[in-house]
Amino acid sequence: MIEKIESIDQNLFLYLNSFHADWLDPIMMQVSNKLFWIPLYLLLFYIVQRSFGWKNMGWFALLVALTILFCDQLSSTVLKQYFARYRPCNNLDLKGMVHTFHGHCGSGFSFVSGHAANYFGLTTLLASFMKKRNATILLLTWAALIAYSRVYLGLHYPADILFGGLLGVVIGRMLYQLNGYTVRKSKGKIGLDELNRR
Repeated sequence: MIEKIESIDQNLFLYLNSFHADWLDPIMMQVSNKLFWIPLYLLLFYIVQRSFGWKNMGWFALLVALTILFCDQLSSTVLKQYFARYRPCNNLDLKGMVHTFHGHCGSGFSFVSGHAANYFGLTTLLASFMKKRNATILLLTWAALIAYSRVYLGLHYPADILFGGLLGVVIGRMLYQLNGYTVRKSKGKIGLDELNRR
């Protein structure tokens, strides 16, 4: 059963990875680069600050940091080491069939995707606070694009993305719920009470 699932995952990966173009390769490489999105991070923090004030920014920054910390550590330090699944570009069974960008292949293991966990975790946290349909759609599109870039570049299988994304969603939602619990227990003295009311 596991072998069949893995075979389906590999075939789906090869299908998705086969759609590439020379002009798109460097774009996808940048999409996958965390530093490329620094202007967007600053814009998101600006939007939060304008919407909810400076007094909430410290707590909000802590929640963001905890989301990234938990997503990154659980995906990269715990799950990747436990499952020890080689990246597609390092899988000898797929040698010569995987499209990469100038032969770039990340080190380490593949399952689950840290990128998917981090960005879907952050998206879930932000969308839970914003409670705006358009913002949620944009954030999900952003996270999905980054996740897809990992398959495009030959660094992750679809299952790595799926379960990494699910991990991020769970962690992002748990931290949002933790904020609500903190607000209730402290009677609004600690946490993003103003965000929860809007």
